[in-house]
Amino acid sequence: MQSLFSRAAVAGLLMGVSLFAAAEGMPTSEAPAGAKVYIVSPKDGDTVDKTFTVKFGIEGMKLAPAGDATPNTGHHHLLVDVTEQPPAGVPLPVTDHILHFGKAQTETQLTLAPGKHTLQLLLGDKYHVPFKPTVESEKITVTVK
Repeated sequence: MQSLFSRAAVAGLLMGVSLFAAAEGMPTSEAPAGAKVYIVSPKDGDTVDKTFTVKFGIEGMKLAPAGDATPNTGHHHLLVDVTEQPPAGVPLPVTDHILHFGKAQTETQLTLAPGKHTLQLLLGDKYHVPFKPTVESEKITVTVK
């Protein structure tokens, strides 16, 4: 039950931030030159178990929790089976395909159905808005056995 309340609180917070960002016409955070994120593991083309670990990497910036205004920091979002990039300049939504790591996590356990899946990292600023230019990893494909 506590997990349900936590999820509801996070969803409410993100919706509030989204409305605030839209209402204020917040500028998109600028990414420093050379900033990049990448998936450390698994590697593109790997076959993985139903539940597996995804490790995140970052260069040229530091990680910070959502809401932290420290310059040149952000946090990861993992896009799972996303075919179209989320819109630029607005906070990333919370969905089954856009996973938020707003505590500056560097890895996660993921459970997916058997078959082929794509994974991609996208760095968001303190408000979950992608940077400009976008700091995103290459999209990789894994096969879940």
